[in-house]
Amino acid sequence: MSSYEEPMATLQVKNVPRNLYAALRKRAKSNQRSIAAEVRALLKENVPTAREMKARHKWVRNILRLRAKQPKSSGPFQSAEEMIREDRDR
Repeated sequence: MSSYEEPMATLQVKNVPRNLYAALRKRAKSNQRSIAAEVRALLKENVPTAREMKARHKWVRNILRLRAKQPKSSGPFQSAEEMIREDRDR
């Protein structure tokens, strides 16, 4: 860790429904965290950063590129349909 740390932002949430707050408190207690620590953990798990979104977009582009490379035919092998038809004709 460097000697310089980025200042942390403060988040204040108002008008949280009682049942949601109770669920959050129960979850925090089961994870042995404060409510604030539980909220930070939930945000970290569920809100992607710009870096994470960039990595996800790169992954999707790679998958689409690989999908485009796949041959349209099954090559020298029969398709499942052809094998089933062949078995039926026996």
